[in-house]
Amino acid sequence: MKRRNFITAAAGVGAAALASPAIAQDVRKWRLVSAWPKNLPGPGVAAQTLADRITTLSGGRIEVELFAAGEIVPGPGVFDAVSEGTADIYHAVPAYWGSKSKGILLFGSQPLGLTAIEQHGWMLHGGGQELYDEMYARFNLKPFLTGNSGPQWAGWFRDEIKSLDDLKGLKYRTTGLNSEVMSKLGVAVEAMSGPAMFQALQSGALDAGEFIGPWTDSALGFYQVASNYYGPGVGEPSSAEECGINLESWNDLPDDLKQVVEAAAQSMYNPVLTEYNTKHALALRALVADHGVTLREWPEEITIAMGNAMGEVLTELRNSDDELVQRITESFLAYRKLMVEYMPWADNGQMNARNLDFNYGD
Repeated sequence: MKRRNFITAAAGVGAAALASPAIAQDVRKWRLVSAWPKNLPGPGVAAQTLADRITTLSGGRIEVELFAAGEIVPGPGVFDAVSEGTADIYHAVPAYWGSKSKGILLFGSQPLGLTAIEQHGWMLHGGGQELYDEMYARFNLKPFLTGNSGPQWAGWFRDEIKSLDDLKGLKYRTTGLNSEVMSKLGVAVEAMSGPAMFQALQSGALDAGEFIGPWTDSALGFYQVASNYYGPGVGEPSSAEECGINLESWNDLPDDLKQVVEAAAQSMYNPVLTEYNTKHALALRALVADHGVTLREWPEEITIAMGNAMGEVLTELRNSDDELVQRITESFLAYRKLMVEYMPWADNGQMNARNLDFNYGD
């Protein structure tokens, strides 16, 4: 073969090797199912950001398409859909999966528990992620935290709450471990989506409810049907958002793409948290100034009762028949104790100092 013909033939072989079918075979198409309405301020936006970030950081080697709640499965069904392989990844909150294991709830929010930064610290530096992985592996999932809403609110109440007695028999929407705590205080707890909570408050089927905080709550219009907004939300001092990945989809990834997905998930945490804090603050101003919302402080008597009730819940978890739930509980309590010792000198001290009476130029 002449040299020119050989080069031409070799070039043709090279081009064939790089043909689009071969490239296409290396692209993984993931379906992300979300527990939220599409583009709901806060978690709905974060779900889309996660899908886009994995796609971008992988250089298109993983194409993630988002399906909002109800498009493939209802919001409460996303855990099972990914566990069973109907979808590859979901975006939701651990607080929704108490029926799977009470131990899961500690990864989401804990009444009078960890702040958002402390929660992330437990996962990254206190052994939390290893326990999180072990628990979710039971359900054929690989989990990562992907953000946090920061301090939530006690919620929207049709009537003023002045004492612990006012909670007896109250029909109240909440979720996670806060459901356990409020039930112990005689509250009739209901679990439902944010849009369903609006309808229930409007019809009188609910007396009160909490969802997230001012930004997301404003978008859902709760101020239109209940004008008393109570804080602080000690039932959820933070609320982690998460993704869960089908283990077969996860194990199918080469090591570099596993690192990409992990980086995409973990890189979400601080931007999501700081966006919530900023937009909650702006939304709260508008709720008071433009919509006549009355801000009320959660009675201390109720906070103390909630703390005692949470102590009972934690004792039940420590005595669980499930050894893994016991270990998760002990790990959480140990990390919380560490933070309780440190934070009065750190964040608490800074907040107290900031509230002293001095001229700061504003």
